[in-house]
Amino acid sequence: MPQHPGVFGVSAILSREPRESDLPVCPICADTMIAVEASAVMDAHTIRYLWSCDNCGYGFVSTHKGRPFLCN
Repeated sequence: MPQHPGVFGVSAILSREPRESDLPVCPICADTMIAVEASAVMDAHTIRYLWSCDNCGYGFVSTHKGRPFLCN
């Protein structure tokens, strides 16, 4: 993919291939997971995602912890 003039770092985002993103990979068959099966908000800054591999059926849970949003 050709590089585009970057505005606020957009060129780095546009140049990434879909499989180069931060999507999880199945530890059993090494297939890339595309979409979560379910998600659950645990508290104000924590979300858990249930992943299930379409290829082999293996499932696991990942956790995302966001940073607090502070206003000045």
